[in-house]
Amino acid sequence: MGYNKMLTHIGTNAIETERLILRRFAYTDNDAMLKNWVADEKIQFMYSEPVYSTKEDVKELLDKYISSYEKSDYYRWAIIEKNCGECIGQIAFFLVDSKNHFAEIEYCIGSGFQCKDYATEATEAIIKYGFDEINLHKIQICTKTINQPSKRVIEKCGFTYEGTLRDYFYMNGEYVGRLYFSMLKSEFKSK
Repeated sequence: MGYNKMLTHIGTNAIETERLILRRFAYTDNDAMLKNWVADEKIQFMYSEPVYSTKEDVKELLDKYISSYEKSDYYRWAIIEKNCGECIGQIAFFLVDSKNHFAEIEYCIGSGFQCKDYATEATEAIIKYGFDEINLHKIQICTKTINQPSKRVIEKCGFTYEGTLRDYFYMNGEYVGRLYFSMLKSEFKSK
């Protein structure tokens, strides 16, 4: 007889860290999103997302995010930098597998806020949320082989390398691999 573990889906609740507030997206984030990341071709290219260059485009994206908050297993946070009070990026459990008790993280940080450990701080916060609040067994995260800054974030957070899917993405005429990492609840050190 198998062990019947249940996840506690609680949705996207606010999380505060030393320098960040992770919270649900709001329509008032539109201007900061445009200024800080969604209109940046380089950021969106590395994140494999389209560029959103108008307020109308961003509103459509926000419509999608905000309407999804009614689902208890939807987890997507705006990353708010406390000093400037603006949305500087996002982080999410974009894939949640309730049957197998795992979730996968995705994140992006605007170029003006990179190399300041904001991605690491936000990732550590939702790892804790995932294990302590949702009761996940495993959290996984991936990055492209060409994205060394993201790989450093993943390593700083203590994920274990699982393998590479070779030539996974076709980007600008070249094939790029996808690196897989994970962390089990038993490996997580609550801070």
